[in-house]
Amino acid sequence: MNADVPLQFGWARAAELGLGFRRITDDDLAFLARVHASSRVDEFAVAPWPEAQKAAFVHVQFNLQHLHFQKQHPDADWLIVMRGGEDIGRLYIVRWPTQHRIIDITLLPEYRGTGTGEALLRDLMDEAAGVGKAVSIHVEKHNPAMRLCRRLGFTVEEDEGLYNLLRWKAPRTTALKLVRSR
Repeated sequence: MNADVPLQFGWARAAELGLGFRRITDDDLAFLARVHASSRVDEFAVAPWPEAQKAAFVHVQFNLQHLHFQKQHPDADWLIVMRGGEDIGRLYIVRWPTQHRIIDITLLPEYRGTGTGEALLRDLMDEAAGVGKAVSIHVEKHNPAMRLCRRLGFTVEEDEGLYNLLRWKAPRTTALKLVRSR
């Protein structure tokens, strides 16, 4: 892990994959926009717009989303996910008193389906379990990440139309074992 973002409960899986994190800066906005755009390719593939219009729309969408996220969650960790010094995605997380809310986790296409997202989610789950908290995330119903979240034990807490609010709760024994071992 990058020294800029201290680890709380080891993040062993991320470390095994050579992943690190750094806090976003204004210099990262172009990269973050590219990550966002990469997650929208499929839904805009069928839009009958010229490519320039699609790109402009997705760019405006990113800017509005970015501003909204930062306004709604000023205390969140806004992180670039790195591998071998290369920026490969984004992870936005806020740690509330009762839960860790993943605001967003998106990887560039070449890193999807490689176990990277699963490693990040499992490490987040371990961190939350260690402090007796749940993990929640909004996932679009048709996003392939929905299968991963369900496989990891996330359940639908709320149907919000296009999105489902998913929640994972640590088994009680996990939190107790961590508390007892201290």
